[in-house]
Amino acid sequence: MSNIRQLRDKTPDSEKITINLGYVDLGRIDLLVQEGFYSNRSDFIRTAIRNQLGTHEVAVSQSIERHTMELGLRDYTAADLEAVRAAGEILHVKVVGLARIAPDVTPELALATIGSITVLGALQASAEIKKALADRIQ
Repeated sequence: MSNIRQLRDKTPDSEKITINLGYVDLGRIDLLVQEGFYSNRSDFIRTAIRNQLGTHEVAVSQSIERHTMELGLRDYTAADLEAVRAAGEILHVKVVGLARIAPDVTPELALATIGSITVLGALQASAEIKKALADRIQ
């Protein structure tokens, strides 16, 4: 048993949301699932969301460009923020997707280098970082 090691926890690659649906809509979804069009309710909802986002793809792309936001996953490590501090700059985080502030970032370093955070999606950071930057998270 001495060769057992703790594996690193896997970071989730999605965010859980809750929605309220009327009974008729829910029944229609269940019917499509029962008929084999979708494997389950979540599969239907994910597909519907992707289809809807696809119809607005141009508008989303233009908005991302206009707001100079990064799309996808963006990690910020202590080394990244130390480089920002060394350059005498302040970072304004703008992400559509997932922004992660690494566990090696201290609240003091975050306060010294991050001027604002705008995330359309999810922000993963320690409770201490979120508390320190609470007034800068939009």
